[in-house]
Amino acid sequence: MKRKSVLLLTSALLAAMVLGGCGKKEEEDASILDDIKEETVEMEIEEETEETEEEVGEEENHDGMYRSELTNEWIDESLKNQRPIAAMVDNESTALPHYGLSDADVVYEVMNSTKNGRITRLMAVVKDWEKIERLGSIRSTRPTNILLAAEWNAVLCHDGGPFYIDPYLAEDYSAHFSGGFDRIDNGKAREFTEYICTGNLDSKFSASNYSREYDQYYEGDGVEDFQHFKFSDEELSLDGEGGAKDATEISLPFPHNKSTLKYNEETKTYDYYEYGDAHVDPGNGNAVLTFKNVLLQNCTFHQYDENGYLIYNCIDASNRDGYYITNGKAIPVTWAKTGDTKATRFFDEDGNEISINTGKTYIALVPDDGWSDLSIQ
Repeated sequence: MKRKSVLLLTSALLAAMVLGGCGKKEEEDASILDDIKEETVEMEIEEETEETEEEVGEEENHDGMYRSELTNEWIDESLKNQRPIAAMVDNESTALPHYGLSDADVVYEVMNSTKNGRITRLMAVVKDWEKIERLGSIRSTRPTNILLAAEWNAVLCHDGGPFYIDPYLAEDYSAHFSGGFDRIDNGKAREFTEYICTGNLDSKFSASNYSREYDQYYEGDGVEDFQHFKFSDEELSLDGEGGAKDATEISLPFPHNKSTLKYNEETKTYDYYEYGDAHVDPGNGNAVLTFKNVLLQNCTFHQYDENGYLIYNCIDASNRDGYYITNGKAIPVTWAKTGDTKATRFFDEDGNEISINTGKTYIALVPDDGWSDLSIQ
C-alpha cells in the first residue's frame, strides 16, 4: 500500500509540471522530479527490506517449540519430557498395508527368526504417540527389541512373545504394554487385526505404574543433558568423507521380504521398498515411508532353538562394522552399545562419533553371516 501511494503522488506531480509550462520552470521541475524519484526508490527498498525481515522473523520463530531428540526437528515443547513408545509391527506380506509407520521418528528392521526366509519385524519408535490414529498391525516381540527400546527409555508395545523374553521384561528398566489394543475387522486372520488406535495408549498409561515422562533409566538428567544421536548443525553431504561411496540403492540380505531403500533425488531421502513395491501408509494418504538417515549394523546373533528364535548380540563394545548413509552417499562406520540402557553409538574411521542429518532414521541390524550379501550401489 505504501508503494502505491508514492507512485500516485509522483504521477500527480508530473501532471502538474506538464500543465505548468516550459523554460526555466521546466529545469526546476526536472530537478524536483529527480529528488522525488530518488526518495521513491529509497522508500520502496525500505519497504521490501521490512517485508524480508518480517518473513525471516516468522521462519526463525520457534517459540513454544524444541528440537526433538529423535529427529532434531522442531516440535511442540509440551512433548519435551514425554517418553516415546516402541511398537512391534508385523512385517509379513499378509500384514500389509501397514498403518501409521509414516508417523514414526525411527524405524528398526530386525530379523525376527532364522526360519521363513529370515523374515523381519519392524519396530517403530514414536515420540508424539498421542497423535496416533492407527498403528500396526501389532505382533509379538523378541529380546533384541526389548534392549533396543530400553536405550530410548521407550515403552515397548507388543502382543506377547516366546518365553525367552521373560527375563528381559522382568528388568527394572523394562516398560511394556502387551496386547489389549484395538481389533479391527480387516478380513484377515486374527493375528493380523490388532492395532494401536486413538486413546489406547492413554488408557494403558492410566492403568499402569509407568511414567509418561522419562524416568530414572533415561541416560543423563534430561533431554538437554543426553542426546541419543549427535545431530549436525548443517546439512551433511558426506562428499569427501573417508571411504565415501555412492549409495542410491541399498539391498538388505533379508530374502523373505527383500528390503530395499532407494534414494529419492526430489526429496533427498530414502524410500523404503519391500515385496517389490514401495511401502505406503494408507493412514496418511498412501505416503511412502522415507528416511533422511540410514544406519546399518553388522551384528552377531545367537539362535535359541530349532524354531529359529534368536537374540542379536546388540550389546557389543568391540566397535563392529556398519554404514551411515544420507544424501546419496555412504561412509563406513563402526558401532558400539555398552549396556542395556546405553545408546548405540556410531564412529568414523578416526574413532570420532559421527553426526547425522536432521530427519527420520532407519536402522537395520544385519546378521553377520549375511553382511557380505549387503548391496550398496
